[in-house]
Amino acid sequence: MEKVNLAQAFTHLSGPDTPQPVGMLHGQPVHLVRLTGSGPWCQHATGDALFFVTRGHLRVESRERSVDLEAGELLIVPRGVEHRSVTASEALVLMSAPPRGSEDSAQSPPL
Repeated sequence: MEKVNLAQAFTHLSGPDTPQPVGMLHGQPVHLVRLTGSGPWCQHATGDALFFVTRGHLRVESRERSVDLEAGELLIVPRGVEHRSVTASEALVLMSAPPRGSEDSAQSPPL
């Protein structure tokens, strides 16, 4: 059991779009990431993806709809739903999704 101070942890990120692992939850990694621009389309066959915005604005797009998130809001994308993250500027996000290599997706997940 380890406590994470999000404000402090975000100051130690090496750069944009480079996730920093902070733990595991139900077999899935939990990362902090400074997102910029548009991420790749991905889908997770073995688990859900979680996006929790701590600062900034993030849009999570699926093929059917888009969801806009502000600081303090989260979204859970059900497994199998193709999605990507989009931000016009920087967003600080806590994310969780199945680890790379465990997916049947055409593109690597963003984590």
